[in-house]
Amino acid sequence: MATPDFVLDLRAKIGTDLLWLPGVTAVVLRPSPDREGARQVLLVRRADNGQWTPVTGIIDPGEEPAAAGARECLEEADVVAEAEALVWVHALPAMRYANGDRSQYLDLTFRFRYVSGEPHPADGENLEAAWFELDALPPMNAEMSARVVAGVGPGDVCRWAF
Repeated sequence: MATPDFVLDLRAKIGTDLLWLPGVTAVVLRPSPDREGARQVLLVRRADNGQWTPVTGIIDPGEEPAAAGARECLEEADVVAEAEALVWVHALPAMRYANGDRSQYLDLTFRFRYVSGEPHPADGENLEAAWFELDALPPMNAEMSARVVAGVGPGDVCRWAF
């Protein structure tokens, strides 16, 4: 995944020390064109690890989280989407990258409504981008599956992890 310039600037100052970053997940939904009353979710297959996930990204300094999610949808999958609700807020465990950098993310998961665009890997961060019926998702890790579940859940109430 491409590292934002502001993170590279911070890394020049702090080295590999733990860096706390806000992140966003966009669970983009649309009505199924083939099944009355069903919905599909937009997923991307990441180039760095081959895993299927909703669209994710780092929020830029000063950027509104929902706007960051919309930006990431357009950059990563060439899909225009509008935020409908913040559905889950949680801190991820600290992680160490192959280069030794340590980061920890606060993830803000939003449900988005599809507006337009045909998904494809638009920026090189992903190998594929596609719509999936909710009952026919590709294998995903538990964390990403939980984000999708939060995004398709009923109502507009945000949940948080303890």
